[in-house]
Amino acid sequence: MIKHVLLVFLVIHATLAKSESASKKWLTLNGRRPSVIARGGFSGLFPESSDFANQMALATSLSDVAVLCNLQLTKDGVGICQGDIRLDNTTNIAMLFEKGSKTRKVNGQDITGWFAMDFTADQLLANVSLVQNIFSRPSAFDAMLPISTVDDVRSSNPPAFWLNVQYDAFYTENKLSVTNYIQKATRLQGVNYISSPEIGFLKKIKGLVSKAKTNLVFVFLDKNATEPTTKQTYGSILGNLATIKAFASGIVVPKDYIWPVNAANYLEAPTSLVNDAHKLGLEVYASGFANDFTTSYNYSYDPSAEYLQFIDNSQFSVDGLITDFPPTASEAVACFAQYTDIKPTKEQALIISHNGASGIYAGSTDLAYQQAVEDGANIIDCSVQMSKDGVAFCLDSVDVTRDTTAAASFMSLSTTIPEIQESAGIFSFDLSWSDIQTLQPQLTSPFENNGGLPRNPANKSKGKFLTLAEFLELAKVKAVTGILINIEHVLGLQNAAYLASQKGLDIVSAVDTAFGNATFGKQSTQKVLIQSDDTSVLSKFKNVPAYTRVLYLKDEISDAPRTPVEEIKKYADAVTLPRFSIVPTVNGFTTGTTKVVNEMQAANISVYVSVLRNEFITLPFDYFSDPTIEIATYTSGIGVDGIITEYPATASRYLRNPCSSNSMSDSSYSIIPAEAGSLLQTIPEETQPPASSPTPALDVADVVDPPLPAVTKPASPPPSSPPPATSPHSNALQNIANVGLSLVAIMAFPLLSLMCN
Repeated sequence: MIKHVLLVFLVIHATLAKSESASKKWLTLNGRRPSVIARGGFSGLFPESSDFANQMALATSLSDVAVLCNLQLTKDGVGICQGDIRLDNTTNIAMLFEKGSKTRKVNGQDITGWFAMDFTADQLLANVSLVQNIFSRPSAFDAMLPISTVDDVRSSNPPAFWLNVQYDAFYTENKLSVTNYIQKATRLQGVNYISSPEIGFLKKIKGLVSKAKTNLVFVFLDKNATEPTTKQTYGSILGNLATIKAFASGIVVPKDYIWPVNAANYLEAPTSLVNDAHKLGLEVYASGFANDFTTSYNYSYDPSAEYLQFIDNSQFSVDGLITDFPPTASEAVACFAQYTDIKPTKEQALIISHNGASGIYAGSTDLAYQQAVEDGANIIDCSVQMSKDGVAFCLDSVDVTRDTTAAASFMSLSTTIPEIQESAGIFSFDLSWSDIQTLQPQLTSPFENNGGLPRNPANKSKGKFLTLAEFLELAKVKAVTGILINIEHVLGLQNAAYLASQKGLDIVSAVDTAFGNATFGKQSTQKVLIQSDDTSVLSKFKNVPAYTRVLYLKDEISDAPRTPVEEIKKYADAVTLPRFSIVPTVNGFTTGTTKVVNEMQAANISVYVSVLRNEFITLPFDYFSDPTIEIATYTSGIGVDGIITEYPATASRYLRNPCSSNSMSDSSYSIIPAEAGSLLQTIPEETQPPASSPTPALDVADVVDPPLPAVTKPASPPPSSPPPATSPHSNALQNIANVGLSLVAIMAFPLLSLMCN
């Protein structure tokens, strides 16, 4: 049954993908759509060239995907597929053959390791298992899968097969003939592409393979590296492309040969390489694509944006993309390239910004909000804070040290308020609005310290902060679908309550007044969402039917029983949930889907999920390090009513594209949501990560808050006695920050089928 599902999946993609390409005109050499070449199969998820990697590449990619095998030869001349000439980098061979390490000269350099040519095929295939050699990728499949021979990969019947020969000169020096092996392989099985960085090998093999059946491709390495045959650098060979046409029909180049990246990690102008090669009749394949590699800031950690840079610009398109993540390259080619936005439907999930496009500009600034609108956000948001002199303005945190330069100018105002946070801070209610206007915003990343993933440094201090009134005016001028106003507590203490009782500031009245002045309560053209994790705040807006009240359930929950859901209905029309309340994870794998969304929607409560980000380090492995798959999973798969994101452009590209499964009934290609928990089930039970502690279900006590205290002007000078104790906030569940690493999943059925073989 599972094999049948896999077959149906492959047939659907084959049929749809073929019909899709007819309407597009490409700037490739032959005018056809760019090829997707899966380097070692789906090596971004599974060990390179393993059976799982090859099967998954076929199941999740375009119908004409090519599978690339990096050829190595064993002692007895058997071809195996391994990306590194040293097997100890990609297998457990060092543990099994402890004395098998040797130092050999490879292209003039001494290399120490375990070489395939020092072991027979039987020794390797019967004993050695594959491992992942990139730490950001799952290690759960290590030592599960054997090394694949070339015959193994061919037996998976890829639509196109690519054999890369990087070390012909090395094997020839050691009396092993790659040429003889290639002749046999092409005669018995057929090879669509043969590539090599060695000119001598390509010239030698040219007369031995069928030109009609096999394309020869020259591979450029680093510009300063030396080509073994001519002893020229690859950079110098690049200056004389015409000579390559004599022995090859195409070239493979690292992607920075085409779009250079400067020292600051920004794109420079493209080179003329693709057009120059096309004029000579050479196809160009770009290599080095992987969703979990740090790329130029221009791409905002969105891998689809990088692929589109190479295939969907007005100047050129490469002829193929060599990638570790073939599903993402496939969606870029089949879905996102050459499509203009389609009109969103009422059924589609709302795209709600999180402090504007805060992945691009510093959050809560005018530029972040303008970018969010340009990037397709339906709803822009403002988390309201109060200044000392009663001005309501937009900022994510009441502690201004995190997102501004306040520490440099107002360190004397740093104080510790245990009711708010354990560490010292500089709080907005201790600064006047004129003080706050002197601060520069700071674009920060939640992953900068852990994963070294900073956000757009060129925009670090750009923009200015807005008062609530200015934010409302911007929303009206930009004619956005709506706004979300967030009034939340600070850790264990309600912000509104603290401001009222301790600072004499009425944040609810400030919001109400700003709405009145902007006439938002008397119009129906723009949605108004009032969000708070405090039901007493939401109660203050109960009598304005034009407003949608949203309860923010910050802490993770595993279930939403009927009684607390009915209690929510008294205060809110919608809820905002953290991602893991909907799709829980363990050690980077999703474990399944909770019933919380269905339980809320059954009570006519809309559900928004928060916060979605592009950085691969925040994505469970099931999403293939692709934020688009996460968006598809929550919207098309689970059916949430809105997503709250720091990168609205990524969400907009998916939701307003024919490949979105709920966008067009006749879409030619579908981006399949992840089947939560399926990838985890492909791991043997004895090696699965331990289950995490159970997350509690929602309780009535987690919903209802005490009434807000009356606004009390503080005495002057303020009393020295400690502030009175306040009632604990309702959302007292322990927050379990279980952030998965990277990689993205679309389809687990093919994996399960393999486990059943």
